[in-house]
Amino acid sequence: MEFIPTKIEDVILIKPQVFGDGRGYFMETFRENKFHEAGVREHFVQDNLSFSQQNAVRGLHYQIRQPQAKLVMVTRGRVLDVAVDLRRGSPTFGQHIAAELSHENKHILYIPVGFAHGFSVLSEDACFQYKCSDYYLPQGERGLRWDDPALGIDWKVADPILSDKDQEQPLLSDISEDDLFNYEPDSQA
Repeated sequence: MEFIPTKIEDVILIKPQVFGDGRGYFMETFRENKFHEAGVREHFVQDNLSFSQQNAVRGLHYQIRQPQAKLVMVTRGRVLDVAVDLRRGSPTFGQHIAAELSHENKHILYIPVGFAHGFSVLSEDACFQYKCSDYYLPQGERGLRWDDPALGIDWKVADPILSDKDQEQPLLSDISEDDLFNYEPDSQA
């Protein structure tokens, strides 16, 4: 596995080693000791799978209570995966990274606690799989407006399909201080 830092501290792109032959391929998507060596020490407790149609935009979501680090990948199709830094005091607060994840490139993205997360579907459909470091807690769930002009995210979809909830999320400038994370340099959020 190759662990590649992104322009935002603590967000890591992972390129797994893929072993292919005439039958298909095999790859490790998670190996705790390799992740620990790369500085990712979360204990993942929940796996999720979502299936979405082309032009769907899911996000931007996070949990302020029972916050979740995520390890995300695509097993079918292609998505643009986005993480927005919500760590108050971070030098990259309010900035985002976007990475294309697909069943073809087999890349994995690690998103630590302190980030809102979302993705758009660039292929006809997509299966999106992710591990979470804490359990889903509806009362702790928060969101950020997907098309907030202050974020400047190009979702690469012309006519996005959104849930009602995602259309009504607040702008970053309207999020309460209580619904942000604290930045802790030299440690994961």
